[in-house]
Amino acid sequence: MVYQNIIVEIRGKVGLVTLNRPQALNALNEALIAELNDALGSFESNPEIGCTVITGSEKAFAAGADVKEMAEKTYVESYLGRFLDGWTRIAETRKPVIAAVSGFCLGGGLELAMMCDFIIASETARFALPEITLGIMPGAGGTQRLPRYIGKAKAMDLILTGRMMDAVEAERCGLVARLVAPDRLLDEALAAASKIAAYSQPIVMMAKETVNRAQETSLAEGARFERRLFLSMFSTEDQKEGMKAFIEKRKPAFRNR
Repeated sequence: MVYQNIIVEIRGKVGLVTLNRPQALNALNEALIAELNDALGSFESNPEIGCTVITGSEKAFAAGADVKEMAEKTYVESYLGRFLDGWTRIAETRKPVIAAVSGFCLGGGLELAMMCDFIIASETARFALPEITLGIMPGAGGTQRLPRYIGKAKAMDLILTGRMMDAVEAERCGLVARLVAPDRLLDEALAAASKIAAYSQPIVMMAKETVNRAQETSLAEGARFERRLFLSMFSTEDQKEGMKAFIEKRKPAFRNR
């Protein structure tokens, strides 16, 4: 696929996707989402890639879904056309995905960022779910993911008022994992992704799956799931290599098997 709305690069073992609709502050439309899904699929199938970073511009990660594309849609058209179905592909990726956010991260842009495994934000980042001001509500998981990130009270505040939250507040309430200077954002995200990609891919993917399980089940069931995957790791070559390297005081050479 020839990409018109994103820029795709490979940096070592890291896939980098830059949202690239500057004229619309990277507003998300169906074409961009299709391209993003294609890029993520190529990274998933590439054994050399261990982690992905998604970023935007200094001014905007993504300023929401494209309102012009949505404004005239009808219920039947949206339902039969399965509108928004493709937007959840990021949440389904098995390899880790990091959102590197600068500037505006609004509406669908925030929903996109929350589908990533964690968010690294610059000090200029601004977050909001302002759909209520347009006569709608978040429809790509915002009402479900935001309370899981920051709790019901603050999620209700943001969703029902549409107000904007700055980067400091976002980090304080747990939406953002790391807060960095604007000129350090991409370097920080790529460094984190490279560190993840250097570990055993199957182990990283199982760890991601286990953490995500905690959002969907009880503590007891989650602990049982964790234990099963933990024990299964002792059948991998990378577990043997990792522990042997530790004992021998050297860096492990993981082979992803």
